[in-house]
Amino acid sequence: MNNWLNRLERKYGRYGIPNLTNILVAGQILVLAIELFVDRTIPFWLGLSRSLLLQGQVWRVISFIFIPFSGGSILSVVLGIYFTWFIGTALEKEWGDFRFNLYLLLGMLGAVLACLCTGWADTYCLSLSLLLAFAMLYPEVQLLLFFVIPIRVKYFGVFAAVLWVFSFLGSSLPGKLDYLLSMLNVWLFFAPMAYRSLRAWVRREQWKRKNRR
Repeated sequence: MNNWLNRLERKYGRYGIPNLTNILVAGQILVLAIELFVDRTIPFWLGLSRSLLLQGQVWRVISFIFIPFSGGSILSVVLGIYFTWFIGTALEKEWGDFRFNLYLLLGMLGAVLACLCTGWADTYCLSLSLLLAFAMLYPEVQLLLFFVIPIRVKYFGVFAAVLWVFSFLGSSLPGKLDYLLSMLNVWLFFAPMAYRSLRAWVRREQWKRKNRR
């Protein structure tokens, strides 16, 4: 794991919030219930908006994470909340409270920076970053697609990464900036690992070419 993470954890590890996933999911369930039964405009009052942030509505830098990512139906929202809980608790157990808190915080920071630069941002990339982290840490774990078909998590990760790339390539210049900034946690946590893996692969290929001669 990255040296800077080790240093931060030694210095600030005691400040980690335990069971942060449960807090996040409880907030999303509450917001979903309010939207369904009380006030359908609740996401408007919680979501990220540059103009509203600059007007002083600073609570939005935190409250936006409690808006469940919507896939167009209640079932997809409920499944999204479940997978957030499933993946989040697994990452908390693997990393510990501090590192998971930091990963989530960096994702939130990236989304806020994207909002300030482009005018808007949501929790899509934040949710995606949790899935990518889970796929990198537990690539061989099997999940049941549609609760029936067993698929290894690494394939979910590959699909999510490809979907992100196509979304990035198909977006406008501000949209590209939004996608890049919103994945800040992924870049900081996993870019060094990916770089080392790439270097190791290059060295293996060079060694193979030399030994073929």
